[in-house]
Amino acid sequence: SVSYWPFESIPLPQFARDLKGIGFSAVDLLQPEQWPVVADAGLVCSMGYPTARRDFLTTGFNDPANHAMLLAELEETLPRAAAAGVPNVIAMFGNRKGRDDAPGRDACIEGLNRIKALAEELEVTICMELLNSRVDHPDYMGDRSGYGVSVVSAVNSPRVKLLYDIYHMQIMEGDIIRTIKREHSYFAHYHTGGVPGRHEIDDTQELFYPAIMQAIVDTGFKGHVAQEFIPAKPDKLASLKHAVG
Repeated sequence: SVSYWPFESIPLPQFARDLKGIGFSAVDLLQPEQWPVVADAGLVCSMGYPTARRDFLTTGFNDPANHAMLLAELEETLPRAAAAGVPNVIAMFGNRKGRDDAPGRDACIEGLNRIKALAEELEVTICMELLNSRVDHPDYMGDRSGYGVSVVSAVNSPRVKLLYDIYHMQIMEGDIIRTIKREHSYFAHYHTGGVPGRHEIDDTQELFYPAIMQAIVDTGFKGHVAQEFIPAKPDKLASLKHAVG
């Protein structure tokens, strides 16, 4: 799969057709109205958004005051995802905004416990994304894999998991392959990106993705790994071809 936002200069219908030709099977991070566009090209949306709110990344389940809004968004989106064959819907921990991690963890567990039954019934997975707070998302609470695992393990649902973003977690903690091997049962989806810079996953960055991908395969993972790098080279499609070559 591939996240659309770094490639938004290419109209989505054309992008979907190009991806199909390269050998991709899915597109990540699309709004519901975009899901039929990729379906028309024979692709699926592998990770859907529940909303287009501008504060989506920073306003998450770690604050109980957000729960009514977040649950309403998911209650509307999960049935649409199930009907469209979208397997995952993204959700966020949210920024700390002065809150301690422990109360934030408890709030996430409380909120997700209220939506997990619907996700289980519809067989759509809510994926809480791990982001780095060091470079790209200052103050984000879900910035370590252990913190995310502590939340989803307490919720204890096959339909509430983590989106393990390799780029973000390399910046925060490294030890990528060992973490995947140890915690893979809590990961429903993966994102890639070169470190440093979030550019192509090639020999300009510090991660060796062939070994990382083999580690994911070795866990028995059957879901999607989505390329989420920002191309630094002018031929964006060539960068995608290289990434999956």
